[in-house]
This record gives sequence, structure tokens and C-alpha cells, in this order.
Amino acid sequence: QDKEKLEIRKLNDPPTAETVRDMIKYARNVIEEFRRAKHYKYILFIRFLDFFLPPSELLEICELSLDKMGAVFEDSNVYMLHMMYQAMGVCLYVQDWEGALHYGQKIIRPYSKHYPSYSLNVASMWLKLGRLYMALEDRTAGVKALKRAIAIMEVAHGKDHPYISEIKKELEDH
Repeated sequence: QDKEKLEIRKLNDPPTAETVRDMIKYARNVIEEFRRAKHYKYILFIRFLDFFLPPSELLEICELSLDKMGAVFEDSNVYMLHMMYQAMGVCLYVQDWEGALHYGQKIIRPYSKHYPSYSLNVASMWLKLGRLYMALEDRTAGVKALKRAIAIMEVAHGKDHPYISEIKKELEDH
């Protein structure tokens, strides 16, 4: 699956090996900065590249990085997925439910392709999507997403796991 995970855009004029190498280096650097930023627990500002930024600027960095990487990488590329996941996290942090849903919807299909059938990473994404749909009052989509999360979790954890019961109760309450 490495080829799929590192998929390059199919362009009339394909990028050179050097361009791809440079973009991978860029992606790794920006991802490393986001990893470092996660270690800081500031409420209003997050440390990024030795600056303290409000989350809205961090989201802008995600979007600019996605634009830059998107010129070379497909959306299913692991570097793109990682940056979309970061953007989704920032949206969740600032309570931009529509923005978080947008990124989650872009992430779920490649996640389902890259991870094993009963991956908890996929279940977690379905769970987030389900809760976002519910928060945005799209009950039909929310129920469908939460049921997909439950189906994976029942295989991974067993049908009697307390977390599954909690999600089922959440469904009943909506």
C-alpha cells in the first residue's frame, strides 16, 4: 500500500523526482512542527515555529500547507491526510463544526482504504463524524456514521465493551 499512501497527483506535466523529494521534506518539517505544538497546552495561543499563534492562524497554516502539498500530492497521500487531520483538530478546538466536518469527510475514505477493516483509527473517525453530524442536526448521517463506528468497535473491542454501550446510549438519546 505504500504506493497508494504516497500517491502523487496525476498531472499532464508530472513533478520531477526533486520536486517530490522537496515536498516530502517540506511535509515532514511542517508535520514535526505540529507535533511539537501539540505538547503545549496554551488556551489562546499555540507555539508553532517559535511563534505563539492563535488557533485561527494555525488553521491558516494548515490550509496553506494543504494547498502547497496538494500541488504535488493526492488527497489520499499520508502527508495530506496528516495535515487534514491537524486542520480538523484545530477546527474542533475553535468549535468550527462545519470546518471539522469538511476535513473529516475528506479523511474517511482514504483512512478506510489505508487502514485494516477493523481499525480503531477508522472507527474513531466515524465516531467524530457521527458526533459532528449530530451537532449540525443531520441525524440521518449522524446515525449512519455512529453505527459504522460501533460495527468496527464491536469487532475490535467485543460487543460488551462499555465504550460501545456509551455510544449506543448516545444514539438513543438523540
